[in-house]
Amino acid sequence: MNRLSTNRPSKFTVKGRPFSLTALLTLLFAAASLLLQLAARRIPGFGQWYAVTIYPMITGSLGRFMGIFPFSITELGLYLLIILFIVSLVRSWPRPLKILGRLLLGASLLLFLFTLNCGINYYRQPFSALSGLTVQPSSSQELYDLCSWLAAQIQDCVQELSSEENGFPGQTSREPLPSFPKLLEYGRQGQMAMEQIGEEFPALAGFYPSPKPLLLSRILSVQQLCGIYSPFTVEANYNREMPLYNIPHTICHELSHLRGFMREDEANFIGYIACIRSDDLYFRYSGYLMGWVYAGNALAQADPEGFASLRASLPQAALTDLSYNNAYWDSFQGTVAEVSTKVNDTYLKLQDQQDGVQSYGRAVDLMLAYYRQQAVTASFGGSPTE
Repeated sequence: MNRLSTNRPSKFTVKGRPFSLTALLTLLFAAASLLLQLAARRIPGFGQWYAVTIYPMITGSLGRFMGIFPFSITELGLYLLIILFIVSLVRSWPRPLKILGRLLLGASLLLFLFTLNCGINYYRQPFSALSGLTVQPSSSQELYDLCSWLAAQIQDCVQELSSEENGFPGQTSREPLPSFPKLLEYGRQGQMAMEQIGEEFPALAGFYPSPKPLLLSRILSVQQLCGIYSPFTVEANYNREMPLYNIPHTICHELSHLRGFMREDEANFIGYIACIRSDDLYFRYSGYLMGWVYAGNALAQADPEGFASLRASLPQAALTDLSYNNAYWDSFQGTVAEVSTKVNDTYLKLQDQQDGVQSYGRAVDLMLAYYRQQAVTASFGGSPTE
């Protein structure tokens, strides 16, 4: 009697030798990733073509589907993978080669997804080239003027927020975390802010899925991270435990990655302009205060006295928020945070961001370019943000 075995893994033969399906898929995913990475790095225009033709279809399909769920599929998937790995390790312990094969297959698949949904986009045209902004060396006086304007906007926002029913004293450690409905509202406001800024900058126009707060956000806090874009599920995830004024800017920052702008300095800037142009008052406050942090740090080095005078003009609520922000992140300083910073620095350099984490400071140059452009508009009537 002939018997058909259904328990053995499918195998092919290469030059007479058995070759498993797992090994074949691993090689295919790895080879495809390598070829696409080489094409992005070596073929002029490939990264830009991919970012405006293929990648929008991914965000419009996979990103739209993942956006249906109010929780992070990435976070859930991570916990499930850990469980499956432990189960597989126990069951296949006598066969270490099988475990290794599965690990290599999983790694090659993740590398392939990273390449498709993130890696290639590092080699597109930068946002500054597509936005029409002129980035150029700026004087300390221009930097002071920008910071002075930001301080005035922060003052106006705090006055408006203070006129609301509960006032606006600034955040302290005694305050509870925002509720889930509040986070959903922040997510909707973030989507609208990004869609609105897309009308001013066509490169940002398109569909934006709902950003997701991580349930176990402490994982990000110990790494001193505000948010993370998941290329495996095309999701914008953020830290719901961090100081509240960080959340609107982080939402817009992470959503900018879903438009294909992966560089952190550009994402910081895009998050800034999306917030300050938002119809939501707290989003504008977040944008102005984050802008003050970036530009103020630069001014503190270029003109310490000017920085000190402007900082003294900030309203007490903003100073309270800044103080709590510093205390919060300081509480997570340690080995894990240092390792995370080094890993992040290495990752950025591997993506041709040769400044590493220092590239974050370059957002100030884009802020100055935008302020300079808006100031020209204001000279013909209006204000720098109208």
